[in-house]
Amino acid sequence: MTFSLGIVGAGQFSGQFAKLFRAHPGVGDVYVTDLIADRAQQLVTAEQLSGAFDSYDTMLRSPDVDAVAIFTQRWTHGPLVVQALRAGKHVYSAVPMAITEEEIAAIIEAVRETGLTYMMGETSQYNPATVHARNQIAEGAFGRLFHAEGDYVHDMDLGFYEAYQYSGGPNWKATASYPPLLYPTHSVGGVLGAWQTHATSVSAVGVRDDRGDGVFDKDISQFDNDLSNATALFEVAGGGSFRTNEFRRVGYPCHIRESRFRFFGTDGSMEQLATVSLWQDRKGVEDISELLQPKPTLAPDDPSLQHIAPALRDAFTSGSAPVHDRARLPREFDHLPNGHEGSHHFLVDDFVTAVAGGTQPPVNAWTAARYTLPGIVAHQSALRDGERLRIPDFGDAPGTPEAPRTGRLAG
Repeated sequence: MTFSLGIVGAGQFSGQFAKLFRAHPGVGDVYVTDLIADRAQQLVTAEQLSGAFDSYDTMLRSPDVDAVAIFTQRWTHGPLVVQALRAGKHVYSAVPMAITEEEIAAIIEAVRETGLTYMMGETSQYNPATVHARNQIAEGAFGRLFHAEGDYVHDMDLGFYEAYQYSGGPNWKATASYPPLLYPTHSVGGVLGAWQTHATSVSAVGVRDDRGDGVFDKDISQFDNDLSNATALFEVAGGGSFRTNEFRRVGYPCHIRESRFRFFGTDGSMEQLATVSLWQDRKGVEDISELLQPKPTLAPDDPSLQHIAPALRDAFTSGSAPVHDRARLPREFDHLPNGHEGSHHFLVDDFVTAVAGGTQPPVNAWTAARYTLPGIVAHQSALRDGERLRIPDFGDAPGTPEAPRTGRLAG
């Protein structure tokens, strides 16, 4: 039994996922819509999709579409998700879930009332470091975990200018000033995807930009934002803390590794840099770099990536790492391009499996809220000189058993 899917947004990111959704044996027809009709038609041709709709509203009205996958501008997701759920469609959404607490609450309410599947496609859920930490926690190797750190360090000069120009049009500088802490899920999700807890409070510090090129300029910014870098310290339920960095002006090779993580427990710890990953305990240090290193599945100069800035192509070419358990994936994925350190295959399969089985995906609406809302509150803290603020929590997904302290997720 298959279901049909509508891709919403035919930009740089969605094409790679269109290829995977079309190949998955659980998905039938795949359609697309985009505000720029030519882009939608180009994606239909490139990936041999079933067709294009002239608008999102038309797609939602169509009985030929059972689910949608939303790949639009990052600040637009909340309302589009609710609209789709209320129209009777299952939803896969790119990150972030939403940009306000109210939008998050509306999504959770719509999921609860409709009983439909919602999933946020957080790539760090299957980042090799998160997968390894999740496995180590399940085995008790950390002892009591008490602190973790997650960084999303992506310099604007390494591909982001081109990405915003592609998606933002003539007014791209207004949207390129998107606040770093409102895009928190790569850093927060990479920590909480392993550590089964949630943030309860936060204090954050932002750094005002001084480049002077019109990006992160309050007079131009659609978001009234001039912060290009930010650091947040979170308190977690059950005791402990984690720290995240969201940097957009940083001297760092993000094309090698843009997300990196550290976990500290009473019996062991794990630390990751751009090219080195280490497991450490009282006995010594073990280099686990090879275990966490994805192998490329696509050449950076592949024709399918020609519209993507060269500095961004590494995110679309990575394959799986040795730590990934690919046994659960459909064989149709074996030789298809992957991305974001091996996460794309697992995310697509998570959504298809959840829709087909009527189950909650790992990053369901309630989990997505825990990955997204901490950053929203952290941004407010940064605007209030680091004032520690409480983070509301929507709880676990209905029917979720109480997570053990060493809770383990597939992958």
